[in-house]
Amino acid sequence: MKRIITSIAAIIALSLPAIASASSWKIDADHSNMGFKVRHLMVSNVKGSFEKVAGVLELDDKDITKSKVDVTIETASINTNAAKRDEHLRSADFFDVAKYPTMTFVSKKVAKAGKNLKVTGNLTLHGVTRPVVLTVDPITKESKDPWGNLRRGTTATTTINRKDFGLVWNAGLETGGVAVGEEVAIILEIELIKK
Repeated sequence: MKRIITSIAAIIALSLPAIASASSWKIDADHSNMGFKVRHLMVSNVKGSFEKVAGVLELDDKDITKSKVDVTIETASINTNAAKRDEHLRSADFFDVAKYPTMTFVSKKVAKAGKNLKVTGNLTLHGVTRPVVLTVDPITKESKDPWGNLRRGTTATTTINRKDFGLVWNAGLETGGVAVGEEVAIILEIELIKK
């Protein structure tokens, strides 16, 4: 019995440093930008963002590969600075926000890639879940804001094909080509507050 108690105590003692090194950070939606850009009419890029986002990063500074992230974005919060276009994007032709009010990203693996990180996770969008790999800049060191909150930040990028998620609407052009490109570049500027 004494041996069992000693073994349990040893396991707990070994796990404490790992627990102590992890910290929880929530996304500060007011100081973050969930941005994207996509080719428009074969001649330029249209940029937009989603204004309502919530998420938590469980950060392990001692072993960054043990970190996890979980993010939820409200699809109706899309903003491309053109009300008519935004309404079209909210419709069944694109995001179908009445049926699919959120998109989510849940990390499955974090790996070092030089100075950056590669974060692999499941992106669920328009009722379809597919793996996506984000390239993530080094997370900044802690900084205290004027109100005593601890903050950190990073930038994450990736490119997806919207058709992979069932976003297939398009219109042909008289001069050839289509109205909306298939590839969507995603640029996430993320500011975090320690919970």
